[in-house]
Amino acid sequence: MEPRRLYRLEEGKMICGVCAGIAEYLNMDVTIIRLIALLLVLASGSGLIFYIVAAIIMPVKPY
Repeated sequence: MEPRRLYRLEEGKMICGVCAGIAEYLNMDVTIIRLIALLLVLASGSGLIFYIVAAIIMPVKPY
């Protein structure tokens, strides 16, 4: 069995595909992940820093 990997997704992305990749990894709806990310950005701004770092570090999923 192949281990699960965390990737950014080109399919279904809105900005960089980070939320779509996290949603696929956690097997959740991407809308819920996007709402959580938005709440983190609005609450403290740490969500924006996390998103930018994740967009730089996470590889794009090969097809």
